[in-house]
Amino acid sequence: MTDNALTTKTPLTLLGAGAMGTALARTWLAAGHPVTVWNRTPARAEALAAEGATVAASAAAAVAANRLVIACLLDDASVGEALGTADLQDRDLVNLTTGTPGQGRERAAWAQARGARFLDGGIMGTPPMIEAPDSGAYVFYSGSADLFEEHRTTLAVPAATTYVGADPGFAALHDVALLSAMDGMFAGITHAFALIHSEDIAPKDFAQLLAQWLTAMTFMVHKAADQLESGDYGKDVVSNLAMQSAANATLLRTAEEQGVSTELLTPYADLMARRVADGHGDEDITGVLELLMRENKS
Repeated sequence: MTDNALTTKTPLTLLGAGAMGTALARTWLAAGHPVTVWNRTPARAEALAAEGATVAASAAAAVAANRLVIACLLDDASVGEALGTADLQDRDLVNLTTGTPGQGRERAAWAQARGARFLDGGIMGTPPMIEAPDSGAYVFYSGSADLFEEHRTTLAVPAATTYVGADPGFAALHDVALLSAMDGMFAGITHAFALIHSEDIAPKDFAQLLAQWLTAMTFMVHKAADQLESGDYGKDVVSNLAMQSAANATLLRTAEEQGVSTELLTPYADLMARRVADGHGDEDITGVLELLMRENKS
């Protein structure tokens, strides 16, 4: 049996009918699940009624309707506010609201104190991806393993499921870590296009080269993981940190020549230079992580 092979049509409550909540609700409704929905702005919830959802007058009433309760709201504060007067005793609360690891842990303790099992989630996908089969969207889950196993099939209807541990903060941590890497990549893409923007270079032609280069460099993800697990930043070094740091001068000067701000590059270049100055020039670039950890502890 696969995650998407339904054996029963578990009824569920969904709190939040924004873009993501609506996409989630539509997938469950299409799969035959009875869905009770509540939204702070009633008109958005009413739009789902035409597709078979039952609209609750309040969040508390929506929670009372079903054992499985899924929250997909604006932020963690919205979850606390919406569920403030709801009876969570014997409920299974799955929080798909974007938050931090700390918020996930605090919300788990909050839910458990009210008699509920708790599972936190981090959605890796956009609303259109949720509604598109085989889009590659998936959701990180962490918290109650029993809750996850019991509702795994239902949770897998909108997107594939990846359980990352009993620590309720791990779903958010995985989510934010991947998004942070994405932001760094987007920063590099933005800077690269800025460099060629004033020249007679077709962005679409350059995009092909850029995509190929970034794809070729993904090997570094696995290499960094190997170095971190071994504790040896000097393992299998091809281009050491001293060489890469020295090369930053060319990157920064080229930006200046092209009339492009260096503010997307300089923070990382400064960290590399500091690591070299600390006597680690023979390492790989992975060692810069040590400076980030020091910043976090200071």
